[in-house]
Amino acid sequence: MQLESLLQLLGDPIQSPDEEIFDLFAQDLPSQNLGFVDAKATTLELTIADRDLTIHQSPSILSSTRAGGTTGAVVWRITPLFAQWLCRSSNPLFAHAILSPSSLAIELGCGISGIVALCLAPRIARYVLTDQPYVAKLVLQNLAENESTTTTARSKSSSAKAKKGGSSSSSKHAKSSGTAAAAAPGQIAFTPLDWETDEVTAALTGSSSAKSFDLVVACDCIYNEALVEPFVSACADICRLRAVEQQQEQEQGDTVLQPSVCVVAQQLRNPDVFGAWLTCFARSFRVWRVPDSMLDDGLESNSGFVIHIGVLRED
Repeated sequence: MQLESLLQLLGDPIQSPDEEIFDLFAQDLPSQNLGFVDAKATTLELTIADRDLTIHQSPSILSSTRAGGTTGAVVWRITPLFAQWLCRSSNPLFAHAILSPSSLAIELGCGISGIVALCLAPRIARYVLTDQPYVAKLVLQNLAENESTTTTARSKSSSAKAKKGGSSSSSKHAKSSGTAAAAAPGQIAFTPLDWETDEVTAALTGSSSAKSFDLVVACDCIYNEALVEPFVSACADICRLRAVEQQQEQEQGDTVLQPSVCVVAQQLRNPDVFGAWLTCFARSFRVWRVPDSMLDDGLESNSGFVIHIGVLRED
């Protein structure tokens, strides 16, 4: 299995979250303030993976007192670096066939930019962006303005999610191989998803044939401990969609699917918040830190950024 070859390369998973926290924060980390690219600009011109992008953001929303958070209103420094690394052919996810032209990816807490989707979507079948509804206007504007090599689509929230405790409005999915055969290459969709109130269902794929995702992405979206458990629960629930699909495929005698892979990129800010996330995440996932040898310049462990890979525990 391709996943096993990647995990062998990564080595042993993290055994002690406390040791990982100490190792990361004991370094002489650079001062990056909060980590905005430019918190005052309404438009950013960025070149990522040889693509020129125009990204609109909202300093006014960022500085507002909106309930539910405002951090998704602007671009954070790790995002362009992470997007460029993720879409490279040399990235271990492509090198070990975790990602391919038939893959589906979903991003949690995407914010307004759509940068990761714009860079990765041309290389896979479908990329689903999710966040709170307040980012929708700008993220759709950014997708439309930078859609030269991608196809954009908006998923209707009524068909993509259900409130926790309610029933899904999606119809029963047709037999699937776990890929987005029905989606146009490079298709991007946005659908609102609140980690605390919305239920994760297979309808998030936005496809009648796809029931799960190959990749779950989160880039710098944990800023306080109150979000840790809802975020980890959302990651785990999405990865369980693949486990359900695997069981169905096995019962029908079809090819066994590899587990979903969760990739979480973060700026190292507060050891308490990071520690709360890692401790909670490691309860549900086997976790590996991506080593410097697999990262681009600017993402190494002493840069103030870190990327972890998680695979849902089977027990």
